[in-house]
Amino acid sequence: MSPTPSTPEFVQLHQTDAQALRAELAAGLRAPAAHIAPKYFYDALGSRLFDAITELTEYYPTRTEAAIFTAQGAAMAQQVPPGAVLIDLGAGSCAKAAGLFPVLRPAGYVAVDISVDYLRDALGQLQQRHPQRPMLGLGLDFSSALALPAQAAAWLAAHGQAAAPRCVFYPGSSIGNFTPAEALALLRQARAVCAAGGPGGGLLIGVDRVKDTAILEPAYDDPLGVTAAFNRNLLLHVNRLLGTDFAPARWRHVAFFNTAESRIEMHLQAEGAMTVRWPGGERVFADGERLHTENSYKWTPEAFEALLREAGFGPATHWTDARGWFSVFWAPAP
Repeated sequence: MSPTPSTPEFVQLHQTDAQALRAELAAGLRAPAAHIAPKYFYDALGSRLFDAITELTEYYPTRTEAAIFTAQGAAMAQQVPPGAVLIDLGAGSCAKAAGLFPVLRPAGYVAVDISVDYLRDALGQLQQRHPQRPMLGLGLDFSSALALPAQAAAWLAAHGQAAAPRCVFYPGSSIGNFTPAEALALLRQARAVCAAGGPGGGLLIGVDRVKDTAILEPAYDDPLGVTAAFNRNLLLHVNRLLGTDFAPARWRHVAFFNTAESRIEMHLQAEGAMTVRWPGGERVFADGERLHTENSYKWTPEAFEALLREAGFGPATHWTDARGWFSVFWAPAP
């Protein structure tokens, strides 16, 4: 007889201060170079659109990283200590972490994501397939600060895992959404999360590498327009959160590789002069003016290893694909 599936616990934190959220969005729209943080891509529809992007031929990062996990999973399991708690940042559908369960065999799983409803559904389905593995969902925005809340510490203690090693798992090259200075700050916080557990913990992270522009740019501007829809859907999400009156059809998706900064940039470009209004504010956009929605920094292995060392991690182990397009690092936390 199959064991009765348990229900994952869930803690929702990131929506507790709606006033601060609206203030952040309004400040970005009022800035001289208007911008919206990429974390606002991920409402329920945005999360599903991103899943569709990962299926596109042009979008190489997801399948390239998956191939590395398939080929090198056993080697990674030699680095991640047995009985570790897997803390999955930006978990989304939880599929990447679930694919590593057979080799990493984590004692517990903590899934962290800003898209609460999407994560709740995904984690519930995953718990059905793994009823004996304790699971916790954290509806958390870790983009400004990463720390496990008191509720997570209590959950770990209740499941006998307060002193278990912690493996922070950050796949998908999402670290590229942060400037190098921001990435350094986040990595230092990730090291602190690891160090708060038992010995042997560390960071398992996917990083996209510098490569030819002819490969990079189509990955963020596909001919089917899925990425364009993903980018414009952000405006609908902001309409709901801030009360703006964005008309997505009046904005064109723009994506290009900024060689000097080693990053892909995504923007929305105004198709005609317009005024965007929200309760208590407005922003006039000129025809052709851009709203900056995402950066995706690309790294060389040497530069990223240096960043890990600066963040306080020990010597890293590094795996890549045959073409050298993508890297996965294991960095132990002393």
